Amino acid sequence: MLFFAIPFPMLLYYNIKRDNMPNLIESDPWFSLILVALSILLWMVLLTGYYRKWVLRNFAVKRNIEQLKTTGVPREAKILEAVKILKHHSGYDTYSLKIRFKNLVDTEIIQKTTINDAKPYERRYEAGKSVGILIDPEIKRIPCFIFATTDVRIRKTVIAFTSFAWLMLLALVVAYFGYAYQTESEGMGWRFMSLGHPLLICPLVLLFFRFLIMLIGGKLSGKPGKQFQLKFKGIETRAKLIKASETGTYINEQPMIDFELEFLDNHRQKHVVHLRKVIGILQLDMTKQEYLSIFYLKDNPQKIAFAQDLNEINGEF
Repeated sequence: MLFFAIPFPMLLYYNIKRDNMPNLIESDPWFSLILVALSILLWMVLLTGYYRKWVLRNFAVKRNIEQLKTTGVPREAKILEAVKILKHHSGYDTYSLKIRFKNLVDTEIIQKTTINDAKPYERRYEAGKSVGILIDPEIKRIPCFIFATTDVRIRKTVIAFTSFAWLMLLALVVAYFGYAYQTESEGMGWRFMSLGHPLLICPLVLLFFRFLIMLIGGKLSGKPGKQFQLKFKGIETRAKLIKASETGTYINEQPMIDFELEFLDNHRQKHVVHLRKVIGILQLDMTKQEYLSIFYLKDNPQKIAFAQDLNEINGEF
């Protein structure tokens, strides 16, 4: 992806330019200036996003954790599985846990998470033991829950390194603007700027890739997604499968199925909803079951999710 975002547009542009030298006199100076301004804007958006992700996000997460320690809803979680993850020279033990606890509406849920244990000699995270957790009452921040014993600190050396890396990236972008102007302007200003110039294409491609990755990861807003809302604020119930039909859409050669479901909410009100899901060969038996376990939001029963999908949601804290 990095190759197609930076080296490829440069190779393509300079090879084409070498074979077909543009006539800068015929270029519209105002259109070129608009492209320069657009390029600067795209780089500013891109670099601001990187700074927020590499540096500022750490302080935001620290602040959220500190607020959770005072405003979080306490719950007791039972450890169902605990697997130690080997990390050399980390200074602490890391465990992959599967825990069970009651969510904000007292529905039992299973959550996978990863935790760093600075006191492994206390053996707090073993299967069968219970631990205290604190849940964000609104499920609007990341993380949406923490362990009650969580201690959070900012690693100054890491922040310094990432800040330096960001400054180097900024310097490279500024240097490339200067290099392009010195080597391509021919004394005619920014007339060389075109729609295919790397100064414009590179940030566009990088922004597109960032958007795509965030969209696939479900983290476009930087807040817990709908599935987290359903899992931590939803009520579990059994829904009757009325019909399961193919939509005609295939993702990785796996069909997307439209499930028509009927269930009663906590007020004994009947709801009929549709839920689409891409299923693999091992999940085809879902289409033949009479009842399926789902979660729905108390204040909006039309929003549902399959319980087995919610159980696969991971969280690292």
